[in-house]
Amino acid sequence: QVQLVESGGGLVQAGDSLRLSCAASGRTVSSLAVGWFRQAPGKEREAVAALNRSGGKWYYSDSVRGRFTVSRDNAKNTVLLQMNSLKPEDTGVYYCALRIWTGSDVYAESSDYNYWGQGTQVTVSS
Repeated sequence: QVQLVESGGGLVQAGDSLRLSCAASGRTVSSLAVGWFRQAPGKEREAVAALNRSGGKWYYSDSVRGRFTVSRDNAKNTVLLQMNSLKPEDTGVYYCALRIWTGSDVYAESSDYNYWGQGTQVTVSS
């Protein structure tokens, strides 16, 4: 059974940084494609960052490129999202996702992923 548990969210001010963690159990994240999505109030869930299986391809949405970094800590079987220069529009619930299907690409659609965490709230005040 695969479980993903996010942590690291909270209430911060604009310009601050946060690092989200997604601890995985049941599968090894080092060989799987991973993604971070967020859902703002009243909006659909959208991908903000993703990493392919090999770690050689990245996806970042236009709104976070240059400020967010997705990575894996293989020793801890954890997926990370470093978020810098946070803005109020970054507010939302952040979810990590894991893809166990084959494929070497980087994936940015919800339907591309098999497993999801429960989400962690990030609130950025102005």
